[in-house]
Amino acid sequence: MSDTATTSDTTTTTARDDITAGRTSLGIELGSTRIKACLIGPNATDVLATGSFAWENRLEDGLWTYAIDEVWTGLQAAYAALVADAENRHGVRPETFGAIGISAMMHGYLAFDAKGELLTPFRTWRNTNTGVAAAELTDLLGVNIPLRWSIAHLHQAVLDGEAHVPQLDFVTTLAGYVHAKLTGERVLGVGDASGMFPIDSATGDYDARMLQAYDALAADRLPASAKDLLPTVRPAGAAAGKLTEEGAALLDPTGALASGIPLCPPEGDAGTGMVATNSVSPRTGNVSAGTSIFAMVVLERPLAEVHHELDLVTTPAGDAVAMVHCNNGASELAAWAGLFTRFSAAAGQPLSDDAVFDALFREALDGEADAGGLLAYNHLAGEPIAGLTEGRPLFVRTPDSAFTLANFMRSQLYGVFGTLALGMQVLAAEGVELDRMFAHGGMFRTAGVAQRFLAGALGAPVAVGELASEGGAWGIAVLASYLARAEGQTLGEYLESDVFASASLAVADPDPDDVAGFTAYLDRYRAGLAIEAAATTAL
Repeated sequence: MSDTATTSDTTTTTARDDITAGRTSLGIELGSTRIKACLIGPNATDVLATGSFAWENRLEDGLWTYAIDEVWTGLQAAYAALVADAENRHGVRPETFGAIGISAMMHGYLAFDAKGELLTPFRTWRNTNTGVAAAELTDLLGVNIPLRWSIAHLHQAVLDGEAHVPQLDFVTTLAGYVHAKLTGERVLGVGDASGMFPIDSATGDYDARMLQAYDALAADRLPASAKDLLPTVRPAGAAAGKLTEEGAALLDPTGALASGIPLCPPEGDAGTGMVATNSVSPRTGNVSAGTSIFAMVVLERPLAEVHHELDLVTTPAGDAVAMVHCNNGASELAAWAGLFTRFSAAAGQPLSDDAVFDALFREALDGEADAGGLLAYNHLAGEPIAGLTEGRPLFVRTPDSAFTLANFMRSQLYGVFGTLALGMQVLAAEGVELDRMFAHGGMFRTAGVAQRFLAGALGAPVAVGELASEGGAWGIAVLASYLARAEGQTLGEYLESDVFASASLAVADPDPDDVAGFTAYLDRYRAGLAIEAAATTAL
């Protein structure tokens, strides 16, 4: 590669120097469909290299899971792809970093014995077999305990008398597991920890009163107290261990990666989404759309009532957040797009996946405001907010519906936001107000389509940033970079002044016709949930 002093070469040389000197931060996020790696420079908005690995959950013995070996296969592949990308773009293969951060899907259940052996296959957030435990815990603790929370999985195992329970030594999330293998530290960022067990925002730790209540409930049925089984909680910016030689070899089997690199507290994808959209301060919120879809709203005050539609979690800094989490996001939409991709190939005019998505999304703009009477349910899995323990994807129309491609695609996009809108209506009834709502995830890459429809669904402005497509992998890289800047500066201040000060945003205000159309659609959607319930019984 030439070092000629042109503007582009000067930029490349500077990046090469930063990579060589380790003035960079590496973020890796294990999402539901992809493991993504993102390398940023001293300026957090400079994305120097990326890498990814595609994977999918599997339904085994009635439970959603990922093979634990594939965690490491995927991490190594994503990391290797990032290293190759850095070499291709900057002429150097990174061997060290200023800091590393690990993020992953929140919630779920990874249980280990004292030797560190996995006691049962990884149970993901997508499982809905914990209904009895979640209801009992909600009554006991006086806060909503969702089906996917780690404590619900743990207590369900207790209630079911599972054979592995007496051997329990450690319970964690996917991010906590990977972090522990890389550093030897059993810690977890407060945002991810808040999806394991309720957090007291005043102390930034698990709620002591609730821990006592649970220990009394589970007395003599667990080998240790709940606090001893759970990871130690750390806020953003706190030290969380360093990459060991064994951890470096796990991430990079070539042996090139140096040990001793500091790691930030591991976080969940909800927390990294908040960071990636500068939504960690009160009256801000964000929507993250992937296999699941969820909204996070940072609260000014506690909610007046307990709502099964809302989780109370925290930002990576420990501030209280109301979360509307839907198990089903854009997977069904992607399946339909795949059908059209195959059609283009069969017709002798093959189009790329991105081209198909772009064409279909833009077609949706020509659809009627209420999607022409069409109705789409994206429920591949159960959906607690909608009262469903199982899912059956459905597309429904009446004989007089306007069955056009534009209306079909608008109904599919509306369907992604349907259950989310039900939960957001609960927040609105609590008087929660928003100054701004940000959106991120792959479905927002086609400018002005999903973003516009989401604004109509929420009745609020929706912003998409230039870094939204990098998502949580970039967000955890930013949290890693915050390690060196946390002293004397809050996370919100760091994001506002150092990261997003010059970021450009595209804001979509709600179109009155879209608002009215989505309201009509949601009325049909709510009424049609009876069809979904019948389908889970019949099919």
